[in-house]
Amino acid sequence: MNDRDSGRADLALYTRAAHKSSATIIREYSTSFGAASALLHRSLRPAIENIYGLVRIADEVVDGAAAQAGLDVDSQLALLDQLEHETNAAMAAGYSTNVIVHSFADTARAVGIDAALTEPFFASMRRDLDPAPFTTEQVREYIYGSAEVVGLMCLRVFLHGTGCSPQQRTRLEEGARRLGAAFQKINFVRDLSVDWTQLHRNYFPEIDPGSLTEIEKLLLLDDIDADLEAAGRVIPQLPARCRVAVSAAHALFAELNDRIRMTPASELLSTRVRVPGVVKLRIVLAARARHRGLSVS
Repeated sequence: MNDRDSGRADLALYTRAAHKSSATIIREYSTSFGAASALLHRSLRPAIENIYGLVRIADEVVDGAAAQAGLDVDSQLALLDQLEHETNAAMAAGYSTNVIVHSFADTARAVGIDAALTEPFFASMRRDLDPAPFTTEQVREYIYGSAEVVGLMCLRVFLHGTGCSPQQRTRLEEGARRLGAAFQKINFVRDLSVDWTQLHRNYFPEIDPGSLTEIEKLLLLDDIDADLEAAGRVIPQLPARCRVAVSAAHALFAELNDRIRMTPASELLSTRVRVPGVVKLRIVLAARARHRGLSVS
């Protein structure tokens, strides 16, 4: 039995409906990312929301939601395997009954995202369920899979149809990776309390999070600043339709890094540093002012 106000249903209708789920995910989970993505040209927003939707639901499997539902580690790993299988199948077929996967696959097929980017992402998600301590090399691999490839996915959206030269693409890919790495490292420091005391993870194998010193904290933040600086040099080379949004995201996380710098290391295990809403608004407006004349409608 069918009951459709439009009188018909087709793939385009289903895809539009599926995207609304991804758009809801970004609004519910990330004020910073949501505020920045709102500055994208309207032709780009759905694709970025579709990428975020898949990344977020995979992240929720390993970051507590599944455990709170009573699933053990083996069940969580099985869920990730299933989600990756569904994602690969949808990227090949162009359809999934999982609306988040369907909307991601629609974007992936349009802009050229493939298993070369999704495979390391899911590998990093699985690594979060492995209780073995990280080595320095494993942390680098984890950051690539969990964050840098997401930056590369977004870049595929930004560059689609632009006629970017191979040399330009190489520079922009390096910038996307450095920005993704910076975002992830900032989250590591900001979420130190949850990661260490609740999830029993340590992304800093050479540091004891339980006794983080001020010098150790500053060294971590200096490394993040280097990533942000490298990424910032590339932002002016991005297409105009995404430049304001990426600039705003960069500025939001730079502000967060500065606020962590001003927070004593001894407080990071009991304080989750945030950027107040009024400051986020100021940063977003400043990003728009810096790029006045670019279309963000």
